[in-house]
Amino acid sequence: MSAPRVSFEFFPPKSHEAEVSLWKTLERLAPLKPTFVSVTYGADGSTRERTHRVIQRISVETDLNPVPHLTCVGATREEVDSLADDYWSAGIRKLVALRGDPQGGAEVTYVPHRDGYAYGSDLVKGLMEKHPFELIVGAYPETHPEAISEEADLESLRRKVDAGAKCAITQFFFDDSVFLKFRDRVAAAGIEVELIPGILPVTNYKTLVRFAESCGVSLPSSLTNLFCGLDDDVTTRQHIAAHVAVSQVEALSREGVRDFHFYTLNRAELSFTVCHAIGVRGAT
Repeated sequence: MSAPRVSFEFFPPKSHEAEVSLWKTLERLAPLKPTFVSVTYGADGSTRERTHRVIQRISVETDLNPVPHLTCVGATREEVDSLADDYWSAGIRKLVALRGDPQGGAEVTYVPHRDGYAYGSDLVKGLMEKHPFELIVGAYPETHPEAISEEADLESLRRKVDAGAKCAITQFFFDDSVFLKFRDRVAAAGIEVELIPGILPVTNYKTLVRFAESCGVSLPSSLTNLFCGLDDDVTTRQHIAAHVAVSQVEALSREGVRDFHFYTLNRAELSFTVCHAIGVRGAT
């Protein structure tokens, strides 16, 4: 069996030091030949200009395929459309189109901008009317925290696909059966979309617990047991984190999954280690 295909997600740096670190991370992962690298927005679109600068630099200075996140939260249609035009003019043909979180994060109630695109499906429709982008959207194996039901969440995904999205990257998860059951539900609902599982190598378990709770992601007791007692043991935590992520990818590969999206948190080593273990090794 050939090695899986991988992609990586980064966030725009907030300082010069963080920018230097990001570029070292990109240089480390670039030889793995990812299918694309995405760059996020902050909550409320707060990193819009920094995201744009990072995308431009990746496009100019590397052979990587940069894919910007574009959200509609906190922005008018005119602002979103203008940025989409800029990306198209710069040769960007793929975007991650998301509603986005309001300022304050996922725990704050979302209110659509009065003059903006209201939801992710509206954003997808608007972007496709502007240019024939290849659009990636978000999907939630354990259901979006704001959705009133699994069925309503599936309908939200359907609307985004009907509006033109061809691919969806999932929220991270740690129980593989969660993804596989979600894939089955999507297929049973007749939603024709490529699902790419989002893989989050764990760097800090205490931080993960808080983050997972805000995202509505369950943490299996087996995962908790693996990290138990390692708060001050960084080296062992790294080994366990790599083991967990490699096991996830191998198990999903046996179920026919060929593409994986890694949430790198702007760090190279764990993602690089996992990719090496699953056979993604770039040029030798």
